[in-house]
Amino acid sequence: MTPELKGEILLGLVKIVAVFGSLQIIVMMIVWAERRVSAWIQDRLGPNRVGPVGLLQGLADGLKNFTKEETMPALADKPLFVLAPALAFIPAMMTQAVIPFASPLPVRFNFTLPVLGRFAHDGPVPMVIADLPIGFLYILALTSLGVYGLVLAGWSSGSKYSLLGGLRSSAQLISYEIAAGMSLIAVMILAGNVSLTEIVAKQQQSVWFVFALSLSFLIFLVTAFAETNRLPFDLPETESELVAGYHAEYSSMKFLVFLIAEYANLVTASALMATLFFGGWDIPFTTWDQGSPSVVKSLATMTVFLTKTLSFAFVYIWVRWTLPRFRFDQVMELGWKLLLPAGIGYVVVMATAVYLLDRGGVAFGFSYGLALFGINAVILAVILWGLDRGRLIKGSRGVRERRFAT
Repeated sequence: MTPELKGEILLGLVKIVAVFGSLQIIVMMIVWAERRVSAWIQDRLGPNRVGPVGLLQGLADGLKNFTKEETMPALADKPLFVLAPALAFIPAMMTQAVIPFASPLPVRFNFTLPVLGRFAHDGPVPMVIADLPIGFLYILALTSLGVYGLVLAGWSSGSKYSLLGGLRSSAQLISYEIAAGMSLIAVMILAGNVSLTEIVAKQQQSVWFVFALSLSFLIFLVTAFAETNRLPFDLPETESELVAGYHAEYSSMKFLVFLIAEYANLVTASALMATLFFGGWDIPFTTWDQGSPSVVKSLATMTVFLTKTLSFAFVYIWVRWTLPRFRFDQVMELGWKLLLPAGIGYVVVMATAVYLLDRGGVAFGFSYGLALFGINAVILAVILWGLDRGRLIKGSRGVRERRFAT
């Protein structure tokens, strides 16, 4: 094995430890943030006893779950009951492997370790664990596997409440996964690539895809709430109907693993929205971050990426403590009757628009993105007008007038 190959393996191991270790810390801090933000919204204090302003509350909860008694339902399928939390947890962690979180970092080293030999590297290192050329498809495939953990948890528990939660999970996640995939086809059409690094580079050349593909972003935003089982789409674990849903029979660390997986999926969805539609680690209004690699640029772009990701995490928390839960028939109708047809029609429109712009000789750049933004503005105006049906645009007074007239 050459010293350069050993250096690549060493860098890969360092990135794996750094990314997955940081993810656990971020998940713990988002749980703390959810408690504090919900307390702020509801005019409460929230966690404030363990550590400064309750920052160490997550560690206390982890210790509590480690010391709690494990339970095993008498009617449970024991092998699957134990395996289900891992099937929910592993895909949530692995999706982070292909998301670029900063600009390349220049690294140079040449040293020798006893027994292991010489390690060498000289050049920029991509700030992503695995820069796969099919990173986008890799994420879609892995997120599809997460539903197996929830379904098996509900089925193997031997409880009707858990079984209903597992069935709801399968119906909801599969339904919205199709709509999410259709919404992201437009991203692949515009980027011409399925590599997340190339998608970020394309947005640096033109405009962020949130402007060029506005409807695609809105559809993906809604489906991301449903895919992560967050309010108003938390039907698989609704307390008022199913006690706790698919994980009603779990306790101790197995229960905590489901919660970690849920919040890890939240971070992944937020990072994906930042990468696919908001330029990823790109710093807006400047091209400084696109030059030759440097440590300062890597730190600055990493800070920008984390800011974008955590901003979407705040939106998740905000929506959870603001909107009421949907009925399950409303959830299914939204996915199948609105989001999926809208996604299919949008793909046709955007593919036609991209083809006409390319045939018209419009270079891929700011004017290209501006033209697509205009098309999206018209599409959104038509859709919102159709969905509104005179309720918001005319106001409550107009609704009352129509009601009295009938």
